Amino acid sequence: MVTMQDVAKLAGVSITTVSHVVNSTRQVAPATRERVLAAIEETGYTGDAIARSLVTGGTRSLGVAISVVTNPYFAELMQAIEREATASGYTLLLMDTHDEAEVEQSAVRMLRSRRVDGLLLTPTPTAPRSVLPELRQIGVPTVLVDRLPGFRGVDQVGPENVQATSTLVQHLGELGHERIGLISGRSGLTTSEERVLGYRLGVGRVGLPWDPALVSSGESSAEPASTALHQLLALDRPPTAVIAGNNVMMSGVLRSARAHGLRIPQDLAVAGYDEVDWADLVDPPLTTMAQPVAEIGTEAVRMLLSRIAEPGREDRTVRLPPRMIHRQSCGCAPE
Repeated sequence: MVTMQDVAKLAGVSITTVSHVVNSTRQVAPATRERVLAAIEETGYTGDAIARSLVTGGTRSLGVAISVVTNPYFAELMQAIEREATASGYTLLLMDTHDEAEVEQSAVRMLRSRRVDGLLLTPTPTAPRSVLPELRQIGVPTVLVDRLPGFRGVDQVGPENVQATSTLVQHLGELGHERIGLISGRSGLTTSEERVLGYRLGVGRVGLPWDPALVSSGESSAEPASTALHQLLALDRPPTAVIAGNNVMMSGVLRSARAHGLRIPQDLAVAGYDEVDWADLVDPPLTTMAQPVAEIGTEAVRMLLSRIAEPGREDRTVRLPPRMIHRQSCGCAPE
């Protein structure tokens, strides 16, 4: 078990100095304070004062550990979180996890060292085996946002993925497409798994056979998505329609379609999970399933504040339904 003495040794200061930083009992020189905080982060120290302040909420601040650089969706989500937190009298401390497990753990520990009252987290695939058990054990009020791994003991809020993706497949199937491809997201993410499940459900609902060759991973990024569509188009029976699993991958899909000389929707119908701000600027405009981003961010903050106020209540999972925005990339005429 990590002790205050371990933190003091690593930071090169006295135990008294560490205590002053942890308990805010005396001013400490900024450079010294930063050394202590860095040592707390590195060691994972969660002394009684830190744990107690996390539970009782003495700093009027919320920590957010989120991957803000990989997807503009998360930037929009952060705006909603910040709005609601500010309106409730809280400040935000943001750490970018870069969607990497080690960075995530470091980010969470840094936020804990800053004694935030609670934590909003978009978990990486390894979080249920690493940071989440730790957060639950020490009683940090936590809400998981967007990616909902079904981890017991924490609140969770995000979009409904299964039925929404199924709806996109059904729409394309009803237009007569019998070979519908899916560019899926990064493996291991619950959002990716749920959208693949929704795809399978939609295929079955329109009476088409399940063909795993029609699902290709775009790893939630533009360039891999471009490669994934190239692989689908190389099949003996390539798809006549394709669904992009998120907004970033949609750009890769469109780039690959153009490289193959395909016209949308005449040669390849396209639809996407996630709205993009340029969806109605391209020709043809894109049919998308728009997530309720603002509602998710607002609900996440409200759930966290409720957890801080009532730490013993039952945990809740909230899924908010996306909305289909019907445009012409799927092959339909303008309404």
